[in-house]
Amino acid sequence: MHDKRPAKSRSSPNLFGTDGVRGTANIHPMTAEIALRLGQAAAHVFRRDESRHKIVIGKDTRLSGYMIENALVAGITSMGVDALLIGPLPTPGVAYITRSLRADAGIVITASHNPFEDNGIKFFRNDGYKLDDDVERRIEDLVSGTELDRCRATAQDVGKAFRIDDALGRYVEFVKKAFPAGAELEGMTIAIDAANGAAYKATPCVLRELGAKIHVFNNTPNGLNINFGCGSTHPEEISRRVKETGADIGIAHDGDADRLMLCDEAGNIVDGDEVLAIAGTDCLARNQLRHNTLVATIMSNMGLDECIGQWGGRVVRAKVGDRYVIDEMRRHGYNVGGEQSGHIIFADYTTTGDGIISALQVLRTMIETGKPLGELRRVMHRYPQKQVNIIVRNRKPLEDLPRVQAALRDAETRLAGAGRVLLRYSGTEPKIRLLLESRNGSGLDTLADRIASAIDEELGT
Repeated sequence: MHDKRPAKSRSSPNLFGTDGVRGTANIHPMTAEIALRLGQAAAHVFRRDESRHKIVIGKDTRLSGYMIENALVAGITSMGVDALLIGPLPTPGVAYITRSLRADAGIVITASHNPFEDNGIKFFRNDGYKLDDDVERRIEDLVSGTELDRCRATAQDVGKAFRIDDALGRYVEFVKKAFPAGAELEGMTIAIDAANGAAYKATPCVLRELGAKIHVFNNTPNGLNINFGCGSTHPEEISRRVKETGADIGIAHDGDADRLMLCDEAGNIVDGDEVLAIAGTDCLARNQLRHNTLVATIMSNMGLDECIGQWGGRVVRAKVGDRYVIDEMRRHGYNVGGEQSGHIIFADYTTTGDGIISALQVLRTMIETGKPLGELRRVMHRYPQKQVNIIVRNRKPLEDLPRVQAALRDAETRLAGAGRVLLRYSGTEPKIRLLLESRNGSGLDTLADRIASAIDEELGT
């Protein structure tokens, strides 16, 4: 099984990947010039009439965020729309503030889990959901065309920029509403790895106000250290900190805090699939999983399907990317979904993945059941997986790579009936992502090496 969708290369005229526009800061497409045009295009698209309009802009803690932010402000205000600046805040916080302030759209400047030298631009509609494909295409057409040059604002119609000082407080109070009224975390010790990113204030504030004793790490961002050896992409760090502090649970975010990895009291990492298993079975037990259905992606472990099935539910799978999970959830009215990577969406509380709200749902389950995370995670039996991320110089359609196709067919034959193989291009980085899975794990390393060698021969690594 492999994804045959054509990949978008960085040299492609397409600006949008699977999660906004992303790349190395100050190299196309993440330049100030493109950011200015994106700001103009967004202002033009979301300005529906001649009344005053406004767009929220938030960001993570990357150094290049200042450059991109100022360029977006210039573009937005040049079209007669006001820019509301809220500073560093988790991506789901930007979605919430956009709704709270009744803005016409929201923009967050972030490259999520990528290193600091990258950056990106994500858009939210006025209802807090990410843009539809047709709106992204409209923005791309405006960026590359000349229509914007004919409709700039002048004189008193030029927009203004405002700082919104209470955005963090608004978001903290919103997140706390996802925890049962009257419940508290008194007596619980929590280790937090904030990844030197957007949640470095929000997560400690929420958990402290709910009564937990907290130990906070990697919460001193300097513009260069976001995700560096820490956060959800380096789970060994939170494991070490849990053991060091004797915490009951560890929480690790990525740079923009729309995802999380958890760590149990023994230092074992609990990934997104296991969080989905805990949440899904808990909701099934309380008859609160809509249509008895959980949404995962093609990357999720087969053990998740078995776990949810044993509790009387089912798992449906979407393409990789939280936007596709959310699309599937909205299309059919499901209320819980997510990715193995830690993007978890609780639609009863929010419109997008939220690492803090996800953590609160697990903490609530721990309190209500009286069970530690190490016991809760055993609800799911994981199939052995082998995952490899391969940096490539070229991005050709996978079906046009005969050596790779031969290696895939061989792997599929060897795993027939007992596992699967998945190969796809990353939507956010110049990488191919390989996943192999089987019931017993036998031979996965060898098969992965063969496929990786074929990729190297045909694409260069």
